[in-house]
Amino acid sequence: MTSLLVIGAGRMAEAIISGLVAEEKNIFSSITVSNVSNKDRLSRLKRTYGVHVTQDAISEVASHDVILLAAPPDAHNYLLEQLKEVIDHQLILTVAAGIDPAYIEARLNTRTPVAWIMPNTAASIGESMSTFTCGEYVENHHRTIINYILSSIGESEELSAEKVHDLTAVTGSAPAFLYAFALGLEEAAVNYGVSRKQARKLVTHMLKGSVSMLEHNGEPQQLMDQVASPGGSTAKGLEVLNEQGFMSMLKDAVKATNNHARTHNQ
Repeated sequence: MTSLLVIGAGRMAEAIISGLVAEEKNIFSSITVSNVSNKDRLSRLKRTYGVHVTQDAISEVASHDVILLAAPPDAHNYLLEQLKEVIDHQLILTVAAGIDPAYIEARLNTRTPVAWIMPNTAASIGESMSTFTCGEYVENHHRTIINYILSSIGESEELSAEKVHDLTAVTGSAPAFLYAFALGLEEAAVNYGVSRKQARKLVTHMLKGSVSMLEHNGEPQQLMDQVASPGGSTAKGLEVLNEQGFMSMLKDAVKATNNHARTHNQ
């Protein structure tokens, strides 16, 4: 059996743990969660998920096969310095934005298997769209573990490190863009006299139905054309979005997100 050490106890760490313990056939014989400063959170995770907890992650490394780094990006340098002294070819995973396999391999011992996985917050309900990329020393049995973890929280797609960098904003950050869009529609609905609760229901189910249409039909342009008859009211609304540079704004938001993730971690 395989054992997992999670260093960090934030929302993403909890989402992954939640997905793993919900699996009928959990490949991990034990899961240990580490957090230096928040005893109360560790206690809650222990009660909720039946995991082991510790405030001293480094002392636990030798007895675990897989190490999942769920710490912030700017904590990785210090963390990897500590791990370098105790690591012995365990599989190292990180969920930190901008921290790719080459970054970790350069800071750890030779031939350490490393992977960078990028879930989004929908992992907490098992609906993440995760991207991932593997380092030079990842073998087939490591891939089995990586795929198992990712399948427990949703869907995944393996890409090159460069593509994970480029698409972090699309799969990882863009849910925030979508929520901003939803909030704008809610505000518009409320301005027409419905309650906030009614507005939330209207917008949420509209989005849910629209996503289902994308899943079943798959062509955004065709779906837009079905809704927006030439010269009709919807077409007028799309005209305003185009005049305001809606598509360009989305592309600029993606670019700004990716640029920040890259420069922040250099």
